[in-house]
Amino acid sequence: MPPKSKQTQNPNRQAWQWADTTEPARITQENVETAYRIRLKACPRDGRRNCKNNPNCLVGLGESQWLGEIDDEAFQEIEDPNNERRAEGSFVGLKNLGATCYVNTFLQVWFQNQEFRSAMYQYLEPDLPKGGRRTRSPPRSPKKTSPVKSSPPSPRKQTGSAQGEDVVSSTTGCPQGSPKKDGSPPTSPKKPPPPMENDEDLMPTTVCGHLQFIFALLQNSSRRYIDPSAFIQSLGLDTALQQDAQEFSKLLMSLLEDSTRYQPNPWVRDIMQQFRGQYAYVTRCNRCFQASSRPSQFYELDLNIQGHTDLSQCVEEFLQEEKLEGDNQYFCSFCQSKQNAARLISLMSLPRVLNLQLLRFVFDRNTGHKKKLNNYVRFPEVLDMSRYLRKPENEVVYELQAVLIHRGHSAYSGHYIAHIKDKASSCWYKFNDEEIQKMEGKKLQLGCEEDLEGGQKQPKKPKLQKGSHASRNAYMLVYNRRMPEGEEIGVPLPVETAIPDRLMQMVHRDNQKFEEWVKEMKDMRQQSVVSGKARHQEITELCELMPAEEGETYEWIGTDWLREWLSESNAPRSVDNSKLTCTHGRADPHKVSDMKRISKQAAEMLYSKYGGGPHLSDDESLCWECVRQTCAQLHAKARVAEDHKFITSANREKVDRNKSFWVGKESLRVWRQLAMEKLAPDSQGQGNGENGTQADGSEPTSSQGTKSSQGSNHGSMENGDDDITIFNEDIICEHSHLLPDESCRRLVSEAVWRRLKAYFTSAPEFRGSQNVCQACLLKDKEGEQREELHKLMATEQKSALIQLYQDKNRPGWDKKQVQEFYIVSKVFVEEWRQFVKQPLRYDPVSNIGNVSLLCPHMGLLYRPELIGTDPSNPGLLVWPAEWAVISKTFLVDHTIRVIREDEDRLVSKPALCEECLEARVFQEDQERREYASATIYIRKITSKEEKMASLQRAELNLSSSEEENDPDFQQMNTVKKRKIVKEVSANSIAAASINQVRRSSRHRRTRGEKQFTISSGQTLRDLKIQVMNAFSVAPFDQHLILNGHPLVDDVATLGSLGVQPGSVLLLKVDEPVEDPMMIEDFAKASVPEEGFKGTGLLGVR
Repeated sequence: MPPKSKQTQNPNRQAWQWADTTEPARITQENVETAYRIRLKACPRDGRRNCKNNPNCLVGLGESQWLGEIDDEAFQEIEDPNNERRAEGSFVGLKNLGATCYVNTFLQVWFQNQEFRSAMYQYLEPDLPKGGRRTRSPPRSPKKTSPVKSSPPSPRKQTGSAQGEDVVSSTTGCPQGSPKKDGSPPTSPKKPPPPMENDEDLMPTTVCGHLQFIFALLQNSSRRYIDPSAFIQSLGLDTALQQDAQEFSKLLMSLLEDSTRYQPNPWVRDIMQQFRGQYAYVTRCNRCFQASSRPSQFYELDLNIQGHTDLSQCVEEFLQEEKLEGDNQYFCSFCQSKQNAARLISLMSLPRVLNLQLLRFVFDRNTGHKKKLNNYVRFPEVLDMSRYLRKPENEVVYELQAVLIHRGHSAYSGHYIAHIKDKASSCWYKFNDEEIQKMEGKKLQLGCEEDLEGGQKQPKKPKLQKGSHASRNAYMLVYNRRMPEGEEIGVPLPVETAIPDRLMQMVHRDNQKFEEWVKEMKDMRQQSVVSGKARHQEITELCELMPAEEGETYEWIGTDWLREWLSESNAPRSVDNSKLTCTHGRADPHKVSDMKRISKQAAEMLYSKYGGGPHLSDDESLCWECVRQTCAQLHAKARVAEDHKFITSANREKVDRNKSFWVGKESLRVWRQLAMEKLAPDSQGQGNGENGTQADGSEPTSSQGTKSSQGSNHGSMENGDDDITIFNEDIICEHSHLLPDESCRRLVSEAVWRRLKAYFTSAPEFRGSQNVCQACLLKDKEGEQREELHKLMATEQKSALIQLYQDKNRPGWDKKQVQEFYIVSKVFVEEWRQFVKQPLRYDPVSNIGNVSLLCPHMGLLYRPELIGTDPSNPGLLVWPAEWAVISKTFLVDHTIRVIREDEDRLVSKPALCEECLEARVFQEDQERREYASATIYIRKITSKEEKMASLQRAELNLSSSEEENDPDFQQMNTVKKRKIVKEVSANSIAAASINQVRRSSRHRRTRGEKQFTISSGQTLRDLKIQVMNAFSVAPFDQHLILNGHPLVDDVATLGSLGVQPGSVLLLKVDEPVEDPMMIEDFAKASVPEEGFKGTGLLGVR
């Protein structure tokens, strides 16, 4: 960019400076070219920022990335497909399908069990003959193929068998596999198997069939990670729902045992024996010392970790003796009676693979939901189980094979990973879905992973001895029994893990598809290089041709389109200049900052390749009409500015009333805008450039002042300047004469008026000595007299009914000395108080309107004994003396009189209508109980001080809203108010604080109170969820109180609990929630758990 000069400092002003001395009818070609800034010098090529207001500046549009030498890699838009290839000597991973990390960890653990993997390879599907191919292929649905550019393709399987349609996606890539005998992971076979005739003949249909295919891919796939979708779909699992990993392990073990039970190969049939152990429930009578034993088999031992720090403590508690006493006595078959006894678990035999489940997820009785235990538990790499057996053997020693880990504080969310030991190389690997990492370092820390949630205080890790580890996230430990050489347990297992030809053919086909995808991606990458080089050459050539030299033909192109063309996009849209044209179809001179001037040759090359339009070529594209209009506007603006300066100065001087004129203050404020609309009507909106500036770079001509008050009800102008269309119309009354109110007008000198009259020749003219409208003057006098009359009426009525106005010494049924009362409408009293307080604002009240208190039969609708005591009652009691004044002052439509005949009996005239009263009460009760989108308020109380302050505010609310607005009432000493509050009893304060009836239509919210929208059919549990989101208080810590009564039934509706619109509930919190994850847990736990219901784990699919 060149240094800022005069022309670049204010390009708008520079482009239109010539208009100050040039008449619109005499503009020249030079003037027009200056307005379009055609003659501005182009910026040098080494500039970095584009000059927006210079159409000849073609730098800084994105061309720098294309100029010079560019490496081929810069044109690559597709990642190298070899990044998805399995590295030499690495394992294959498993893709996480959403929330399937818990499945992936178990698949990796079982795959590393070579004996189990070999048995799965030998599994024979029920409908698959020994030859490895089905005699009859199921029907195949039409297969639509579409090229996938972003990830490797996966083979699909669609079967029409009775077991359902399953889709098997070949895997994409993750590190894992089965090692060779020398310790290194396997690679793809050097020699491919014979080609398959039909993929569908070999695709699995059972859970074990999908599992053996997964194992085959993990062992010999060329991919970095594979997709287990087929296996997970065969189990019917929801990929978006994270399940209990420990329950999944138990159910899948049971399912695999059922699936292999009828296999012809005894090795496959008995493979699950390596996971199965046996223990016995032994109960011994304390009287006869006879023992009964009930044996049972297990796949894993469930160990409680709560309160324990070491694995040995967990095992000892598992085998600990339990006393059966009191109500829990044991019935002894030898004694033939209930006796005290002792019960324990006795280990009979242990499996080859010992799975120890650490029960981290437990049920919390306080919350009613699951929670995770995050305490550290130590465990050894070598575990001696000899001392725990019922009949100790010489040596029962296990070596740690895998640690399954759950990261996260919550039992309802988190992430599962596994630390697994490669048996051949004795190296540990971290299996995290698609990513696999070798665990190296001097200090191996098994089971230690960072928590997903930060910001919480971490417990201190215990001290460890050599060969032991500690974890606060490990939930399952897998140990392999150390076997003496030459000794085997169970069925002899083969030395090598051989893969059947059928599976090898499927793996080979998947690898072929992967290689085809790699080749396709490489071709696309090469094509990207070719197209990128061609684009590089095109842009380089066009950038050389684009600058339009002086005298050379040119065209206008939008700046935004040029930026898009020079971006990395390969396919810019067609040229669109439609937004750059004016109303005359030519280049808009006020949008020069949005377009660039390029050579005709470069423009033709762009149009020929990308098309579009319209063409804005050479001098034909310059709009002389727009330039003339702008020039006229600038002339008008200069004239208006000069007159404005004169008028502003002249208005500061004192004027002679006889030699002056009246001008409306609002008209004087907006006269420049009105003048511009008259002088240059065609140029309104044409002279505005970017950001609302004018063609000369200044602000818009419309006035930005502040509205002045009109101060009269007779004028035609009551709003703002938007309504003024005729100058001086704001001082004309409805009779077309001068307004009497001088606050909306001012006097100006004759010189000022001549200047204004030159712009507004038809404006109404009023000399300073001219009389105002007599009709309006008379009307104003009448209004003043009426206001004085209202003030007098209000003073007299207030004096006659002072106690009614101040709401003091009100009658009540507890005052037995008076035997007669009258009832008036509360609406009448409220409206009357408003008038007395502000007689100039409100009209006098004439009718007391007692008809609202009567039914259609002219009977009383409200019980007299409740009037004056129930705030929701629309009636109000008045003394007989007050009624005498009311009946003389106001129009009485119906007199309602109540007489006390004896101590407990009231008689009203007219009489009470019991039928209509019952119907009214029933209807009001229904309306209170059945509502929608109603508003209630919940006030949180967290300390004694806050509670007392809240209750005191509620006590003050016992006074009426009118008292608070009454200036006489507000004169009460505030010290006296505080004294009254202190003298109120604790019971009355509590009752007042929780009164659900609001005393006015406007609820004054206090500190710690929030507003909620509810419906009557909503349950208390739903409301607690809303409270949890608003106050961050878990529902199990919430205690909601209404009318002094706690709301405890979570399933009851709010309407049945008595919660009404406007109710104020108190929220008491037991104790703060220390773990923020508990709130998230509650939200997730609110959805009923179904576990593995409906999946294939509860039956063979």
